[in-house]
Amino acid sequence: MTAEPIRSDGTAYGREAPPPTGLLDVLSVSAMVVDAEGRIVFWTPQAEELFGYTAQEALGKYAARLFIHPEHLQSVVRLFTEVLETGRSWAGAFPIRHKDGSSRLMEFRNMRLQDDLGDVYALGIAADHELLQRVETDLALCERLINQSPIGLALLDPDLRYLLVNPALERIDGVPAEDHVGRRLRETLPLPDVDTIESALRQVLTTGTPLLDQYHVGRPRTDPDHEHAWSLSFYRLEDPGGRVLGAAASVVDVTERHRVAAEADRARRRLALIAEASTRVGTTLEVEQTARELAEVAVPQLADVVAVDVLDSALACRRARRPDDGPELFRALALKAAHPTMALRAADPPGDVAAYQGDQLVTLCVHTGRPVLVSHVGDQDLPRIARDAEARSLLARAGVHSYLAVPLIAHGEVLGALDLKRTRNPLPFDEDDVLLAVELAGRAAVAIDNARWFESVRNTSLTLQRSLLPEHPPHHLGLDLASRYQPAQATSEVGGDWYDVIPLADDKTALVVGDVMGNGIDAAATMGRLRTATCAYADLDLEPGAVLQHLDKITCDLEHYIVTCLYAVYDPRTGQCRIANAGHMPPALAGPGHPATLLELPSGAPLGVGGIPFETSTTTLTSGDLLVLYTDGLVETRQHPIDDRLAVLLGFLDEPHRPLEEICDLLLYGLRHPDDHDDVALLVARAL
Repeated sequence: MTAEPIRSDGTAYGREAPPPTGLLDVLSVSAMVVDAEGRIVFWTPQAEELFGYTAQEALGKYAARLFIHPEHLQSVVRLFTEVLETGRSWAGAFPIRHKDGSSRLMEFRNMRLQDDLGDVYALGIAADHELLQRVETDLALCERLINQSPIGLALLDPDLRYLLVNPALERIDGVPAEDHVGRRLRETLPLPDVDTIESALRQVLTTGTPLLDQYHVGRPRTDPDHEHAWSLSFYRLEDPGGRVLGAAASVVDVTERHRVAAEADRARRRLALIAEASTRVGTTLEVEQTARELAEVAVPQLADVVAVDVLDSALACRRARRPDDGPELFRALALKAAHPTMALRAADPPGDVAAYQGDQLVTLCVHTGRPVLVSHVGDQDLPRIARDAEARSLLARAGVHSYLAVPLIAHGEVLGALDLKRTRNPLPFDEDDVLLAVELAGRAAVAIDNARWFESVRNTSLTLQRSLLPEHPPHHLGLDLASRYQPAQATSEVGGDWYDVIPLADDKTALVVGDVMGNGIDAAATMGRLRTATCAYADLDLEPGAVLQHLDKITCDLEHYIVTCLYAVYDPRTGQCRIANAGHMPPALAGPGHPATLLELPSGAPLGVGGIPFETSTTTLTSGDLLVLYTDGLVETRQHPIDDRLAVLLGFLDEPHRPLEEICDLLLYGLRHPDDHDDVALLVARAL
């Protein structure tokens, strides 16, 4: 026999006791066998640990005398005899005497054994009572914690199959506890990313690194119509020896927290949308542009398809009649979609006018002045949303599932409606969406109201002003004439710029350009009065300076108005052009063989200053010469020095032989920016 190497403590290498792996090892349960005489015939190593006696010290000894206190000896003998005679087992706690002399309480299980010869023995199984109670308490506590915990708990084997789940998890995923056993996560968890979860769980089994508080959203079988949220945590389970038993999973229902966070996020987005609308909607005084801005803000945050429709009567600034149940005429102003959709074809294109019957929802919205909400659109709702059968079919095919119409109300008047539809967004419109849409519509309605009244006043002013200007300059001896008038853009009202061509005696022609400082109907009316007066004084065949002197007196009687004016008289017989200037921009002169220049004239004071004489200057026009008269709106800008702009003007006159109409267009489109805030009068004359 080969001798085994021995450690210094007397134990042999290769004979180490394996680490505890089960509950019996943890409890250090011991066993002994006693014969009918009460002598110990079998003694386990665990008994040595528990009682303190080695096998050599215990075997053959009377058990009762070895570790039973004398005062308990009679009771122990009686119980021992009863077990051997009746075969009934006995269990209970009993104090014993340890080898070191201390008294310890032990938990015993005694039962009768019988061998093949018929001899009987008593088997005693013992464990430390205090340790056993602690383990029992821990087990009971664990069981209570698992079964009563509001957190879903599950134990899974190394193949990620369920071994055990608690009632909370049963309630979360809607699957009975017994139906979990043997199944995988993907078969019970209502999560779209379950593949990712299983992959992460395998990583936990491999590395032993826990995965904590993973946020997941899904729809459980018990509530498939609503989203729920759960926090998942996974950690590896090992026995005391380090063997991997599987994994534990905890599932915490955080739906309320998810909903509160989602609602807070929606509130933030609503506030952000309102803030965005305050800066993006109503940037101009144009009705169509304001409607487009509203539609662009509402897509896609609020709706997938947005239309802005205004009552045709409101757009025309006609007095609104009392609401009734009849049809309404709507003018489509804006249409916007978050993605390509057939729902666009079902809506009225911007600029179109369409009649909607009294029972249709958009008409109901403007009649009542209240939002109309259809959270879930059904087949019975589409006829009241769409304008006709074809539009109904398009909306159905586009997947419109929720609808909201909100009135556009400004200063108590219903102007139209904001029409909202959802197709791809799976959520139906709710009351929060209604409040947001009402806020957006209210802000936009005020801007639309301001824009429609501005456009009405502007159109009236423009009509008045155009009616006061000559339609087309008549033919005049010795002159070829072309003219333009261009009003200011939509961000400003029309002004008081004008031009005139007045035939005089002896084939002379008076050329006039003027600018009333100010804008609106009053400026246009003042311009009309001055133009009439100019025509009257021109008939008197006065010198240009004298005409301006008379106009100055008239202007002084007009409160708050200052006027610049250039008055010229051309005599084709002599080729002389006599000019007087009242604070106006200098005319440009260009012709064949010489560069374009600005005529150097005494600038004079504007009309309305009073008491300042006006000088008359003379220049000679030869055949082909151009005389260009204009108002300051043609050359003045806020970004460029006036001298630079005048140089640009002269540069456009480098080919004076061009047709006059072409020269007018060249000057307007070359010098004028679309957003300029002043109107322009332009008069070009060529000497023949």
